[in-house]
Amino acid sequence: NTPADHPARDSQDTFFIGEGDAKPAAGNGRLLRTHTSSVQIRVMKSQPPPIRIVVPGRVFRRDNADATHNPTFHQIEGLVIDETVHMGHLKSCLTEAFSRFFEVPNTTSRFRPHFFPFTEPSAEMDIRCDRSGAEIKVGEGNDWLEILGCGMVHPNVLTSCEVDSERYTAYAFGMGIDRLPELLALL
Repeated sequence: NTPADHPARDSQDTFFIGEGDAKPAAGNGRLLRTHTSSVQIRVMKSQPPPIRIVVPGRVFRRDNADATHNPTFHQIEGLVIDETVHMGHLKSCLTEAFSRFFEVPNTTSRFRPHFFPFTEPSAEMDIRCDRSGAEIKVGEGNDWLEILGCGMVHPNVLTSCEVDSERYTAYAFGMGIDRLPELLALL
């Protein structure tokens, strides 16, 4: 997949703040971050692997794909870099985390292929639920609830951050924190 395959979902415009009341010209003003990934990059450049971090932060996107997307929200991203990390670790870690979060011992998850610019393979994680009544019941039913985006960090990203991509692999995930309380309110 490429960004051209998903133009509405994956091309995010950014917000700029101009000086005073002036409208910022292209390339001028302050850029408001669209992801908390900048922290991941700083950590990769400042310390050697293994690395395990969770990064919260406020982000800004001109994202009006649908009513579930807000232009300002809080995001949490995770990054794990080590010598033996693979997609199975990512899937196991996230499935266990959400099983505990929703207090459902056997949460069923699925990982749908998706495009994210810095991971390959990339996926959207969903968990099984039932939406047939007034409440969403996690862990049962035939419906799916999208939780987050994730994937294996592309070797070029590791190399760009001076991490030996021949020796280390990494996975990353990111989600809007605001979604979790909203989901809990529906349970």
